[in-house]
Amino acid sequence: MNPFLGSVFWLLVTLGVLVTFHEFGHYWVARRCGVKVLRFSVGFGQPLWTRLGRDGTEYQIAAIPLGGYVKMLDSREAEVDPSLYDQEFTRKSVWRRIAIVAAGPLFNLIFTVFAFWLMFMLGRSDTAPLIAATPHSMAASAGIRSGDRVLSIGGKQVDTWSDSLDLIGDALLGREALPLVVRGSDGAERQLVLPLNQLPAGKSVEQYLIGLGLRPAPAPAIAATVSSGLPAEQAGMRGGDRLVSVNGKPVSDFSAFGDLVGSEAAKSPTLTIGVERDGKPLQFHVQASHRSVEGEPARWIIGVAAPAPETAIEHYGPAKAFEASLAMTRDRTASIFNMFGKMLNGQASTKNLHSVIEIAQVANASASMGFASFLDFLGLVSLSLAILNLLPIPMLDGGHLLYYLIELLKGSPLNERTMIAGQYIGLALLLTMMGLAFYNDIHNIILPT
Repeated sequence: MNPFLGSVFWLLVTLGVLVTFHEFGHYWVARRCGVKVLRFSVGFGQPLWTRLGRDGTEYQIAAIPLGGYVKMLDSREAEVDPSLYDQEFTRKSVWRRIAIVAAGPLFNLIFTVFAFWLMFMLGRSDTAPLIAATPHSMAASAGIRSGDRVLSIGGKQVDTWSDSLDLIGDALLGREALPLVVRGSDGAERQLVLPLNQLPAGKSVEQYLIGLGLRPAPAPAIAATVSSGLPAEQAGMRGGDRLVSVNGKPVSDFSAFGDLVGSEAAKSPTLTIGVERDGKPLQFHVQASHRSVEGEPARWIIGVAAPAPETAIEHYGPAKAFEASLAMTRDRTASIFNMFGKMLNGQASTKNLHSVIEIAQVANASASMGFASFLDFLGLVSLSLAILNLLPIPMLDGGHLLYYLIELLKGSPLNERTMIAGQYIGLALLLTMMGLAFYNDIHNIILPT
């Protein structure tokens, strides 16, 4: 699928699922609190599909799929028939109103736990935390060597590459020196410190990661397989050969081997490939072929494949998967609050805010990696929506909850003038956040890091 169309499609799937679940939370609790629900809408604007339920609720899907709402019987919006006073929202106790408003974020949280649980049940596939450092980078200066296996970061055990990125990303938000323990290819363990406190202020986590120079370890220089009928096989190379040189130039890893094949074949297609087989050095004269593979742009190839990366699959039974889901929900909740907190106190840049543009791109990427990866993404977005909606900003669920808590403390509702003023403040804050998020994503598209 075209990347743009794929991003749009998976964004709509993501918003459709999560918004529906969020609004269903409001709807379900409102009905059980005796409030009449007039409309349940997925999306805004012109209705594309409507149906009147037996409960008197109008269900609809609207043209703008960037949200949704539940419209309840509310005297603040229209005059209410006296016979329906017992089903009107504002006449319910403050505790019932709190329950109705809190239900949306709560259902997003429930969805998060379920998505992570199902992901661990299906099996979360990841790569092992084998790392390397770009030459002359901060990571290289800190002592990172190609092929190091990360054992712990900041005192927390690491089992996958994604775990490593999550912990490093949290530390990058505040630019804090980060201790880590690695095991080298020689089996020896080393304690290192990434001096993240030396990074300049005002950049996003993605920009910091590039500057840090930390990356997954490249595949070793081994011909894992040699394709039948292609130049390497015709010259006598075999799967398992350790790649040593190309035209006398030494090879450090499989990526470097591929680069050398391309650059040397551009000068002359006849290559001298040095390998080691069963401890013996051998040389093969290979006639490289310039061709397109699987629709990709044409390039020089000889027909050898890299070893598959070491995988780390987290696959559990129901009970263990639920435990892992709760732990992941807890850790990611802490990470999101960490990001918001550090942006508020100025430690982290607002460049870390992202809009639906970024969500669409990540949705498409995660969906292409399989259902388990998409569940991981859905769970994270659902958790983010739950936390965002609980922020004490008028117009969000958290703003309404703040009003009701004030009502509990003072014994009466806030006056209408104060609430309207709060709505304007909330709208200004939301538009500012959305504007920053869209600016960041558009800027990254035009001027990528």
